[in-house]
Amino acid sequence: MLEEAGTLDELRDMLGLCTRCRLSEGRNKIVFGYGNPEARLMFVGEAPGKAEDAQGLPFVGPAGRLLDELLAGIGLARKDVYITNVVKCRPPGNRDPLPEETETCNPFLAGQIRLIRPSIVCQLGRIAASVMMKRSVQMTKMHGQRLIGPGYFNVPVFHPAAALRTPATRGLLVEDFANLKKYLDEDQAPPEPPSPEPEQMGLF
Repeated sequence: MLEEAGTLDELRDMLGLCTRCRLSEGRNKIVFGYGNPEARLMFVGEAPGKAEDAQGLPFVGPAGRLLDELLAGIGLARKDVYITNVVKCRPPGNRDPLPEETETCNPFLAGQIRLIRPSIVCQLGRIAASVMMKRSVQMTKMHGQRLIGPGYFNVPVFHPAAALRTPATRGLLVEDFANLKKYLDEDQAPPEPPSPEPEQMGLF
């Protein structure tokens, strides 16, 4: 059914007032995503936080302000990229999203990627990277690398919130965003997406 969505607005309408998992019980607003629907660079975080839950927009708290600074450092702004999260509702107490919650939201994230067709998907943090790449990701070893994904390149980086807690991580993020700019400038063609079996539609 989600494959019938031809635009992000149509996909958002299909999400509706979602009650597909228990995260809906405590949320204020669904945080679907924001940005350029034709962005070459897409960012995927873990989950909305308190500020995002209040405003219905992704990355509008302190971590979002740092993300804006990092984007400005490579000559980009929010209007140039697309930003979303693995899950669209805030987990209680800002806990990590549970596997059943990420699995419930996966088809909508996959739909966003299908419609935007980015060249690069940058995962902000270990959880987003692990969910999208279906394996445990060690950020200390993999951050900033360009990895082949299903129709796009994955580039996992530290979550901006980690840089707010650990100043040394901020320097690594600056370096990784410089790599993002380099990857965009190289304009290397992303890999062709696979042709999934029907039961695999919406998965990564």
